[in-house]
Amino acid sequence: MSVRSFKTLAATTSTLWLVFAPLVLAQSQQAAAPVAAASDPSPDPTACPDFLPQETRCWSGRAAKGGFYWIAVPKDWNGVLVVHAHGGPRTATPEANDPLEDLERFSMTVKEGYAWAGSTYRRGGYGVRMAAEDTDDLRQIFWNTFRKPRRTLLHGQSWGGNVAAKTAELYARDAEGQVVWDGVVLTNGVIGGGTRTYRFRADLRAVYQFYCNNHPQPDEAQYPLWQGLPLDSQLKRAQLAERVQTCTGVGLPENRRSAEQRRNLADILAVTGVQEDQLVAHLSWATFLFRDMVQHRLDGLNPFDNSETVYQGAHDDVALNAGVQRFTADPMGVARLAYDADLSGLIVAPTLTIHAKHDPTAFVSNEALYRETVAAAGRSDLLVQTFTDESDHSRLSPPEYVGLFQAMMRWLDEGVKPTPSDVAALCHDAASRYDDGCHFDTDFRPSTDQSHN
Repeated sequence: MSVRSFKTLAATTSTLWLVFAPLVLAQSQQAAAPVAAASDPSPDPTACPDFLPQETRCWSGRAAKGGFYWIAVPKDWNGVLVVHAHGGPRTATPEANDPLEDLERFSMTVKEGYAWAGSTYRRGGYGVRMAAEDTDDLRQIFWNTFRKPRRTLLHGQSWGGNVAAKTAELYARDAEGQVVWDGVVLTNGVIGGGTRTYRFRADLRAVYQFYCNNHPQPDEAQYPLWQGLPLDSQLKRAQLAERVQTCTGVGLPENRRSAEQRRNLADILAVTGVQEDQLVAHLSWATFLFRDMVQHRLDGLNPFDNSETVYQGAHDDVALNAGVQRFTADPMGVARLAYDADLSGLIVAPTLTIHAKHDPTAFVSNEALYRETVAAAGRSDLLVQTFTDESDHSRLSPPEYVGLFQAMMRWLDEGVKPTPSDVAALCHDAASRYDDGCHFDTDFRPSTDQSHN
């Protein structure tokens, strides 16, 4: 199909939706008799949270596989559904109102006229394919209850970016080749692939233990650091933070830190690239998430390897490399993690990303890894990446998200692939409606080297 034909078809589809949207919306809001899947209970009408626009209608429920979900449809729905895949992974047991945190964070989508749906997934803990299946199930619940929307977009934030990207690879088309997911939006996504994006945390555990030797303590049961933590350990995050403070002074005023603490901290940060205010967080993931990932999901197999890593940046690299704990990956552990969480790059839906250049949690190098993966699969024409000068992970400026979703809709409806400058311009158009501005760097291109991002 020629570009002109595609644009004509897209414009015609858009026009037809504008004609029939009121009818479909009216049907969707007759919640007394929804048409739900036989295996999933119907969603229940629910009072909307105060942060949503007035006259928004909300539903909540629990999928047959166990995930809790919330759905919000604004009064003037534009016929586009955004299904959200949340980050984490959250290791706690899911609760019914957990999706409200994500709904509030991305409430600008509802304000801009999109319907929104998000779930907890069926359980806490690691599992990209599990979460991808639950995300697609939520899409089906919405379709079965409110009819198929004009467009269905998939949005993944943080680790949810890995989930969304995997969902798109697995479910973007049905068995007959029909479109399921029209477009994919990834925000500060962990999209480098599971076998690559967690390596630095395994390195962090090894480097931290070399300098601090308190995780585990010398008088505690010793274990390979790649295991995260013994299954029977009662260690809590607050206790881990105390250990970090004892060794590095993190959490103490600078003038109360000893010379040894300052040197330990400087070496750990210089070698790993982790920021001081994120040290406890990254160690927590390399502790509690690794325990779940390795011991519950990989049956104790080790997916991490530092046997040949040469650590650099410390005041004495020779001593560090001679004394750091070494471990060798089990090939089956790597294979199983890759099967669950690595990405093929074989995307078939337009994909648009945004990433803060100074994201302290999911390094911007994730975008470079994903760019290379998609390019190797020959699908670069379906990927547009944008970057901002921000240093946050969980929440960027609201009009930036607005510009991102508007650019995606123009790509789908008009057949015009956006540039980063196009997204920035759409952000500026929306900025007057929000409290924050636009911070795009339209010329930035990240490196795969985490130490330089």
